[in-house]
Amino acid sequence: MKVIISPAKKMVVNLDDFDVLGLPMYLDQATEILAALRQLSYDQLKQLWHASEKLTQASYDQLQQIDLHQRLTPAILSFSGIQYQYMAPDLLSKDGLDYLQGHLRILSGLYGILQPFDGVVPYRFDMDSRLAIGTANNMYQYWGDRIYRALADDGPIINLASQEYSKTITKFLKPDDQFIGITFGHLVDGQIKTRATFAKMARGEMVRFMAERHITDVAELTQFDSPNYQFDEANSTDTNLVFLRQSAVDK
Repeated sequence: MKVIISPAKKMVVNLDDFDVLGLPMYLDQATEILAALRQLSYDQLKQLWHASEKLTQASYDQLQQIDLHQRLTPAILSFSGIQYQYMAPDLLSKDGLDYLQGHLRILSGLYGILQPFDGVVPYRFDMDSRLAIGTANNMYQYWGDRIYRALADDGPIINLASQEYSKTITKFLKPDDQFIGITFGHLVDGQIKTRATFAKMARGEMVRFMAERHITDVAELTQFDSPNYQFDEANSTDTNLVFLRQSAVDK
């Protein structure tokens, strides 16, 4: 079983809490992407990033200083968005961390796919970026089926990633692949709606639940013991498990 999650835009450097255990499997590709980014002008990068002047300047300065081999932080600690905060890897036991290293994979526009303790550096680059490299016009064309191949033939894939990232895999799925979606939603006039912030929180909690329980069977996911979500069997299918938020706030 493998669990896929999206990266976070917010990244930090943490050289103290955990050791880096390896380098990203597609480091050569990350090096090529980095070189292509450095060929762009400031104005081209601003358009690519769709960022404010302040954020563009900070990201531009960061880009010039990136060294993919120095001052590396384990990916699981480097990404620090909402999902990662609710995952709280720094509070997991060694067994829980070992589970993450074996089962969790972080998708990335720059690195392709990461194990939790692969060493990374802060960067700004999304999977949906329209950066041309060689014959590829964007990152979906550039990565092709590489990310899928890194996950194939390794049991069910549990999708806790956004569509931006998960479609690097879904377009290559074969009939015998087991790809399980997870929906965290709430009912509005009888319809299931998803709120991004709540969903990110729940995805982090789900990863933590899996690590603490050492989940290896899809059926065990229905036992997710979040205080805010409950498994909804009626709306779930063999390929998508639905959890509904239990809160009056979501009316």
